[in-house]
Amino acid sequence: MDFLRPTSWADALDIKAGRPDATPIQGGTDMMVELNFDKGRPSALLDLNPCRELFDYKEIDGKIRIGSGVPYVRIINRLGSQLPGLAQASRTVGSPQIRNRGTVGGNLGGASPAGDAHPALLAGNAVVEVASAARGTRMIPIDDFYIWVRKTALEADELISAVWLPPAEGPQYFSKVGTRNAMVIAVCSFAIALYPNSGTVRTGIGSSGPTPLRAEPAEEFLATQLPWHDPAPLTERVLREFGALVSAAAKPIDDVRGTADYRKHALSVLARRTLGWAWTDYLTERKAA
Repeated sequence: MDFLRPTSWADALDIKAGRPDATPIQGGTDMMVELNFDKGRPSALLDLNPCRELFDYKEIDGKIRIGSGVPYVRIINRLGSQLPGLAQASRTVGSPQIRNRGTVGGNLGGASPAGDAHPALLAGNAVVEVASAARGTRMIPIDDFYIWVRKTALEADELISAVWLPPAEGPQYFSKVGTRNAMVIAVCSFAIALYPNSGTVRTGIGSSGPTPLRAEPAEEFLATQLPWHDPAPLTERVLREFGALVSAAAKPIDDVRGTADYRKHALSVLARRTLGWAWTDYLTERKAA
């Protein structure tokens, strides 16, 4: 196995163009597990740590650009008020050591359906910035990024440079179920984001399908049911119907962490709870305005 260490981002893109088989790493938190358990050995590793521009985040034209090397801990500590859903998801990732090294860029590159960042990115309407030496930069909407199990829209010579998200315009929540309370891969996970300006909602489902996915019928249901202009507590009927629609949108399997039936039930509960929390926050904000 070759270990490739570029001197700059441009150098990294050149190396990737010549070695499309090279697997990029930054924190290496997922890759080290696979190597240690002999689940696979790539022909080459491309170390992106020398590419320091990947460690920056900034606000540009009303959106937040997070470099693919920004670790979870910085998102938690610096961006929690602007991107609460992603910050909540980041807090559930591994241990403090993993959160210090792991990145959203790595979560995107690995594209595991169980990755904690994915539901929040779907609900947050993210856009993934990728680059290649031959074609430069292109932007991939998050809805188009996931293709199949651990397969993405990345071309063989492309690397993830950043992810873009609009600052939250309304409450956002993330929640997951695991076999214990910490250091756990999600049995299932769910994220929701409210968009009061347009009267819409976005969702994200994790670890319950071949890819992370949205519950679009559930979103469409809420668009007609939420009393945006005359805010009032939600009825039990709305909460339960939303939960049922989220459950129906999932495509889980039975595996060592849980059954498909359990995942569907748990998602309906997570959906009801996160919607209830988000709507309560929205009512509180409206009363305070």
